[in-house]
Amino acid sequence: MPLGAMRRQLVSKATHSARSAVVARRRWQSTVQVKKVTDDDIAQLAAKPLHPLTLTDLVQHGHPPLSASALFHSANFTLSILPSRLAHRIQSLRSLPFIVVANPHVSKIHNNYVHSLGTLLPYSEKRIESLEDEIEFTKVMADLVQIHSNTISILARGFLEARKYISPQEVTRFLDEHLRARIGTRLIAEQHIALHFSSKPHNDLSDSDIHDQDHSSYIGVIDTALKPADIIRSCEGMVGEICELRYGVRPTVVLNGEPETTFAHVPMHLEYIITELLKNAFRATIERGMEREPIEVTIAPAPEELNKTITNFDQGSVDAASESDRPAVSASGNIRLLERSTPGVTIRIRDRGGGISPENYAKLWDYGFTTFNEDQIDDSVSGGGNTDALSAISGVGGGSSLAGLGYGLPLGRAYAEYFGGGIAVQSLWGWGADVYLSLRGVGKIN
Repeated sequence: MPLGAMRRQLVSKATHSARSAVVARRRWQSTVQVKKVTDDDIAQLAAKPLHPLTLTDLVQHGHPPLSASALFHSANFTLSILPSRLAHRIQSLRSLPFIVVANPHVSKIHNNYVHSLGTLLPYSEKRIESLEDEIEFTKVMADLVQIHSNTISILARGFLEARKYISPQEVTRFLDEHLRARIGTRLIAEQHIALHFSSKPHNDLSDSDIHDQDHSSYIGVIDTALKPADIIRSCEGMVGEICELRYGVRPTVVLNGEPETTFAHVPMHLEYIITELLKNAFRATIERGMEREPIEVTIAPAPEELNKTITNFDQGSVDAASESDRPAVSASGNIRLLERSTPGVTIRIRDRGGGISPENYAKLWDYGFTTFNEDQIDDSVSGGGNTDALSAISGVGGGSSLAGLGYGLPLGRAYAEYFGGGIAVQSLWGWGADVYLSLRGVGKIN
């Protein structure tokens, strides 16, 4: 199945009616109320500890269709943690050198966060206890998701344009924190939107049929029976088609291990990570002339005894601007342990693409690292045409918007680490590379 078709299918399952959701979001954008945000508002909210997030938090309400009380609980949980997250991001942006913040792209992101906080402030001093309030709040969530849809690509261009005024180390520190925090903010908002559209009150109002949800493995945007093999095959098809267009050939993928493995996770996160990893493997294999050598992908369920803590860094819960490394957890600085019974999966991608040179290996996880020269970087910033199709496919929320900007691999690692997973790369220079993707699931669901 083509990746685009699979993506539509996944969203449809998660929201019960993706097309209705899109139409509703467009209609809602003009009705969202915005309150003026003061510096005192930002300071007070940024002083609050950041709430750590686990997949268990997102599925705590059980399988859809949600009752009205469960839907209100979801809305209030969302409202309890988003305002302080937005305030921390605003303060973090303001801590950058003034000439960097003055860049039109970076300034746009700052203003977007201020706008989103302004839409949440009217709700911050009350609880959502009626369907009318919940509907209006979901409008705010839809506005938040829409306005921040291109945050990563806009920031990427802003930092490239301002790279003379900020060191690579400062950029890496800021992006590691900011983009990881953004993953959680967006996921929280999208989860409530999905739960809204799959709730019993919404279906009662829309006279739609909810029986299909009784057999769905989705809870909001989370698939509790996610099959990595399906994502891998779909991503393989899309990357292979791009390779044929660009190079005239495509490597094959041999899938082994335990391809029937399932676990609970966010399909869109896994889709992005796998696309990026396969893109790198396909490109290296073809450019070394080894396209007849298959790329081997092994799926292995993680042993139950494998346990891990999630650090504040993993989730962007360390705000250097406000000196906030005080999440609402123990003094150890780590988020609570994942359940020992939480199933997970490890995926190994092995290629014969010649490996990674020692020079490039040292820069593998740097944001903005690219093999392009200065002219090509400038073309990427200005929208020029020197970006090849294989780089273009690693864009997030904007097609080719990240093409050539060197954000693919570190961003993929951020998605993996957010819930306690990770990406490790073993390179045999002159031969090939093994990439190990580990992901943790959500654990037991009532």
